[in-house]
Amino acid sequence: MDAIVLAGGYATRLWPITKHRPKMFLPIGDETVIDQVFAGFEDDDRIEDVYVSTNERFEEEFEEHIAASRFEKPRVSVEDTSAEDEKFGVVGALAQLVEREGLDDDTVVIAGDNLISFDVSEFIDFFEANDAPVLAAYDVGSYDRASQYGIVDIDGDRVVSFEEKPDEPASTLASIACYGFPSETLPKLGEYLENGNNPDEPGWFIQWLVERGDVYGFVFDEAWYDIGTPESYLDAVEWFLDGDSHIHPEATVENSEIGENVHVMAGARLDGVTAERSVIFPDVTVKDCELRGTIIDEGTHVEDINLAGALIGAHTLINGDEE
Repeated sequence: MDAIVLAGGYATRLWPITKHRPKMFLPIGDETVIDQVFAGFEDDDRIEDVYVSTNERFEEEFEEHIAASRFEKPRVSVEDTSAEDEKFGVVGALAQLVEREGLDDDTVVIAGDNLISFDVSEFIDFFEANDAPVLAAYDVGSYDRASQYGIVDIDGDRVVSFEEKPDEPASTLASIACYGFPSETLPKLGEYLENGNNPDEPGWFIQWLVERGDVYGFVFDEAWYDIGTPESYLDAVEWFLDGDSHIHPEATVENSEIGENVHVMAGARLDGVTAERSVIFPDVTVKDCELRGTIIDEGTHVEDINLAGALIGAHTLINGDEE
């Protein structure tokens, strides 16, 4: 069995934090978002190869990240794009990868920006038991959020209807970009695209499959975060930290009040800071500031300012002198 990790986006909603790094490399505790996906595949002997579908712009970053990691299965497979306006769409990229790599085995597909709480092996068990296309589904809890996702109606385990991003969702049970495709389903990606169907979101392809045969739903209720916005990233950090704060041993924190859900990374220096629900990247200096819901990228110097809901790009100077 093979696996594909979708990592081809440019994450413009998280700029400037993701202007120079894939959003899958955003830290959650001591690992990145994508490392948690890799770990699930690494630990399951049924998965032989993990293909990381990314773009030309971030190819080198993924190669270096994988080479420095503990993971042996991932390999980079590059889309022929280097900017947002050149993207093929997720379904188009999937079809290209299947053809490019010659995939002909059962395949699990997970978005690399998915933070999921279930064990990937449980999903693979479900996939094997049904021997048909499967998806993972999660109750997002509000109809407003539901309109942003593919909405699923499930009878038992069988998906009886699927509607991608409906204006008026019938429920709040959403597909989360985690799929299992039997080997015989893979050629249908090409058939779907050749018939002029939407190449963008994979939900359109799932909706097309539901209209033509059996698809099954793996419903879970622990936690799930689609890390596409600053707010969703901070929500994921908050879930992971569970009210605590994580201060790296090589960070320096003096005369400061560090509240709940604050992640301070190696080399950061905080003096006279009050912080809640914030992420401070390596080698950042913050003096006499109040931070709430703020993300500050590496190498930045911030002094004498109150920041709420701010994204501060790398190597920025705000007040004071760089040391």
